[in-house]
Amino acid sequence: MKRSLIILATTIVLAACGGSSSEGTPEEQLAALKKERTELDKKISELEKEVSKDKPVQATPVAVKEMVATPFRSYINVQGSVTGDENVLATPQAPGVITNVHVSTGQFVKRGQILATLEAASVEQQIKAQEAQLTLTKQLYEKQSKLWSQNIGSEIQLLQAKANYESSQKQYEALLAQRDMYRIKSPISGTVDAVDVKVGDATGPGQRGIRVVSVAKLKAKATLGENYIGKVNKGDQVILEFDETGTTINSKLNYVSRSVDEISRAFSVEVWLGSRKDIRPNMSCKMKILNYENNKALTLPVAAVQKTAEGEMVFVVKDGKAKSVIVETGRTSNGNIEILKGINPGDKVVIEGYAEVDDNRPVEVM
Repeated sequence: MKRSLIILATTIVLAACGGSSSEGTPEEQLAALKKERTELDKKISELEKEVSKDKPVQATPVAVKEMVATPFRSYINVQGSVTGDENVLATPQAPGVITNVHVSTGQFVKRGQILATLEAASVEQQIKAQEAQLTLTKQLYEKQSKLWSQNIGSEIQLLQAKANYESSQKQYEALLAQRDMYRIKSPISGTVDAVDVKVGDATGPGQRGIRVVSVAKLKAKATLGENYIGKVNKGDQVILEFDETGTTINSKLNYVSRSVDEISRAFSVEVWLGSRKDIRPNMSCKMKILNYENNKALTLPVAAVQKTAEGEMVFVVKDGKAKSVIVETGRTSNGNIEILKGINPGDKVVIEGYAEVDDNRPVEVM
């Protein structure tokens, strides 16, 4: 049977080739060849059907996914970092040389606490001299007050003693304030994040100093390209993932910048964390911002959707055969893609073995 079919196919081919007209115009020759090819394709198709009766096509093993509506969420993934809402660099108010550093990195400090001192010998000498003057004027004032209570002396003498004492006291306070200009004090309560000075270093206002971060008002901050403008808004759900500690935080965007940086062409977003023992300033995190949600979505692995000339296509198993179906897709997330049109709940879509499958080919679901 097979041998006769082969001989018949050969005869058809030879007949087609021998029957091709080499006479006439090029248009006539082309028309004749097309007619012969159509007849040849028809006879070959008939022969293939005859051969397939003797040798059935073997079913291709595949894995399928039965389509069920499930929640689908798409996120914008960006790298973020933790900082404090109060993050300040403490520096002295007057230039000088560091003589002592009183704190170290990681130490908790209170507002107004002295972090480092600068050389201020001349001011210290003036303070000592003024202390003696203040003590003297105070004693004279107290003595004059006792005399006045005993009706001894004049009121002018009392007022003059009082004025001298108050003047000495103000001068002393002014010298103390001047000495404070040679001290680095913490303007907030927080944790020492960095100590950029050491004994012997020269520094001054706005120069090197000691950074203090408030851990009571932590926040995660990230920047997004301007192409996300309008796609991210205050109140959007956010997932923060910290690889170092394994911590996952579900929160919302508390701040979205209204302007775009002229140089980086990006804008910032923030998530307020408050005070947490497991989170520290300068820690990095993955920030996943929810920008799309469909609670009744049909999804497939991205690889199961194939690109064709007609559009995106998947194979659906029906009656033991693979049927190609053109679909319309939506967003992708975590390796899955949303299917908007083309398939329905309950359909069994090929997700493994699709590379060996053709349309109408028998398949075996594994």
